[in-house]
Amino acid sequence: MQIETPPTDKPYDKSEGERRGLVIVNTGDGKGKSTAAFGLAIRAHGRGKPVKIFQFMKVPTARFGEHRTFEKLGLPIVGLGDGFSWKSKDLERSAQIARNGWQKARAALLSGEYFLVVLDEVTYPLVYGWVPLEEVLQALRERPSHVHVVLTGRRCPQEIIDMADTVTEMTLVKHAFDQGIPAQRGIED
Repeated sequence: MQIETPPTDKPYDKSEGERRGLVIVNTGDGKGKSTAAFGLAIRAHGRGKPVKIFQFMKVPTARFGEHRTFEKLGLPIVGLGDGFSWKSKDLERSAQIARNGWQKARAALLSGEYFLVVLDEVTYPLVYGWVPLEEVLQALRERPSHVHVVLTGRRCPQEIIDMADTVTEMTLVKHAFDQGIPAQRGIED
């Protein structure tokens, strides 16, 4: 490790641009995509801003750690999915559930009621062809100008990356699972 001298001058000038709703993407094979989105949701909620979280792969009855916490905080989180695709007995049913879920998320995004809308794991129904990419792009373009949106998931379509204001790619360097260590409750749920 190289020791650095801390900066004593501000490393940037204040932006003169307009304040507006941002499109933020958390993608890549590394961990932390949803966690980062949930952190933004908590930050906005803590400022008294209305937030809605949609999870495209979690079932509506999911009770993971984030669901329990958000319930205590009064932060709405909605499971729109059918669970892991490899556990599905009917992928067409899973696709229809995703399409129905997208309509709910789209309505919230376009309603203007929310400061922040999180579309957690939305990339999966997109890359599976279950939700039309053009519909998502159109909703992102047509949302009210004050609405921020975070999209998460691996393999985010390039078209969304191109329109986004901020894109973070989580890079996998090392993962416990690859060393034979199972998922840990409270860390990966």
